[in-house]
Amino acid sequence: MKLEQLYTKCLSEAAYYIESEGEIAIIDPLRDIDVYIDMARKSGGTIKYIFETHFHADFVSGHIDLARRTGAKIIYGPNADAKFDFHQAENGEVFPLGEVSFTLLHTPGHTMESSCYLLKDENGKNHSVFTGDTLFVGDVGRPDLAVKSGEITKEDLAGNLYDSLYTKLLPLEDDVLVFPAHGAGSACGKNIGAETSSTIGEQKQTNYALQNISREQFIEEVTDGLLAPPSYFFTDVMMNKNGYEDIDDVIERNLNPMSYSEVIGAQTKGVCLLDTRQPSDFAKGFIKGSINIGLKGQYAPWVGALIDPESTLILITDKDSEKEAVTRLARVGYEKVQGFLDGGVDAAEDTLCKIENKSAADVTQLIDEDKSTILDVRKPGELQNGFVPGSIHIRLQELPQKMSSLNKEEPLVVYCAGGYRSMIACSLLAANGFNSLINTDGGYAKLSKEKLLAVSYGSSCSREI
Repeated sequence: MKLEQLYTKCLSEAAYYIESEGEIAIIDPLRDIDVYIDMARKSGGTIKYIFETHFHADFVSGHIDLARRTGAKIIYGPNADAKFDFHQAENGEVFPLGEVSFTLLHTPGHTMESSCYLLKDENGKNHSVFTGDTLFVGDVGRPDLAVKSGEITKEDLAGNLYDSLYTKLLPLEDDVLVFPAHGAGSACGKNIGAETSSTIGEQKQTNYALQNISREQFIEEVTDGLLAPPSYFFTDVMMNKNGYEDIDDVIERNLNPMSYSEVIGAQTKGVCLLDTRQPSDFAKGFIKGSINIGLKGQYAPWVGALIDPESTLILITDKDSEKEAVTRLARVGYEKVQGFLDGGVDAAEDTLCKIENKSAADVTQLIDEDKSTILDVRKPGELQNGFVPGSIHIRLQELPQKMSSLNKEEPLVVYCAGGYRSMIACSLLAANGFNSLINTDGGYAKLSKEKLLAVSYGSSCSREI
């Protein structure tokens, strides 16, 4: 048996390739499916099953195109409802694959169709379980994404999740491997651990939700502190249920070179200019009004968190990065790309704007002189590791709605953990008329080494807006 985890760091997403005796199963594939087809071709095997753990919200799955290209059967668990051909499996249904087999475990809670797939090896022993968004390393799936007004609440789903975990997964042997659909950084859990796999035994010992707590305690724990999901989640669920255009056609249509005058003309009509270069390059010169979300980071999820899925985009990229930028947008359902600026910012005919990108030492001096407002755009949980005294805290996802509380006339120093998110924030602020902006190069990681008096979360030294 061959088992391989295919982890896509920018999406914090794990797909899986399992092969036995020339038969192959793919679990939770990404939309760009060539990697799975190439792997099967090289091994001489045939893709037999496409196992989906649920209707994903944070990315567009490759299930439909993969089935179309290979003839493999798409499998979902009970309660699944979709507008394409698939096999709706029953709880406990077995799927043979060469000398191994998968058993579907219906585990509602994250969503009502959520299911895990238990892999038995050649000897019939429980080997591993593919848990989708039901169980993560150190966390469990959020129970608020499938809430239906008047029908089911997040508390109802959390109760279902408790039952699924405690009756379907925890009874498995301690040495059974756990392979979830996501790792750290995914918005599908509250605080997913850094590892991308574990064991049932390890999760019994370390996962806060599996500490033999009551059903009521569990519901309270997993529903507490949930942040609003990105708006694109609901777009992606519908695409995964209803179908979508072939990604190759999307890429071909979106890779449209545009002149500078065409780009500026489109911008005046409301098209969003998305600059995908590194934060340090963006700071040195950018087109007025453009938003920086760097390709070398969690690019697509941040686009999803900050830009409306219905927006029309024009991309500004480094040379030869256009296709990657378009492909990664398509993975999360962003298909309305009018084109890209041919020649990048070098093609700009007007004076470029700039943002000061200062070192932690220089920012520390500004803070000591008390000459600037300090803005922290990290997640609430990150403040527990310390923050700059007197800083204002607005997490990046909420900045578009809350920036009106900031004074455009005052110098504003922005920081995050390392400098990536703070430059996104600076670009958003600049596009909305803030002209005196300083990005902290290296973020809090560098600031904390400058011996600032970082204090614990909860102190009055940080103001939440």
